[in-house]
Amino acid sequence: MDVLYQSCAGIDVHQANIVVCILHGPLTSTRPKREMATFDTTTKGLRACHDFLGQFHVEAVGMESTGVYWRPVWHALCDDFELILAQPAHMKAIPGQKTDKKDAHWIAKLTRIGLLPRSFVPDETIQELRELTRQRKHYVESRNRETNRIHKILQSGGIKLTTYIEDIMGLFWT
Repeated sequence: MDVLYQSCAGIDVHQANIVVCILHGPLTSTRPKREMATFDTTTKGLRACHDFLGQFHVEAVGMESTGVYWRPVWHALCDDFELILAQPAHMKAIPGQKTDKKDAHWIAKLTRIGLLPRSFVPDETIQELRELTRQRKHYVESRNRETNRIHKILQSGGIKLTTYIEDIMGLFWT
């Protein structure tokens, strides 16, 4: 396999911390040097991770899309590094005992040789629009649940407003 990056990183992402493995060395090297570090997922920790990656002139960073936990890491690094987000199901796991360090090293290896399968990550504007759309959908569904609950309470109390009103919350008279 051809090596694509002289210096790249793999990140194993979790809720409270991230494990970073940097592989660096000449493109012809079959045994690149390895640097490992663990950082908190706080703003301070992610800044420290950013600085750590910068020290080794990392060109590309690979990580798994773990729930929503990858998002703060992505936002902290997206301006200065080529980021590759991969679905965990699309990566071949290493047989044997799994540890965070082994996972980060495996992700770094796949990134270094260009075998980390990329997931589509929309630009910032589209991400914000999607989040707003999800939130609006949630509010509409909540409003509908409450309207149905109020309607049920009124019906069980013998109040038949829907005979005279189309929408008990909007008061559209028939």
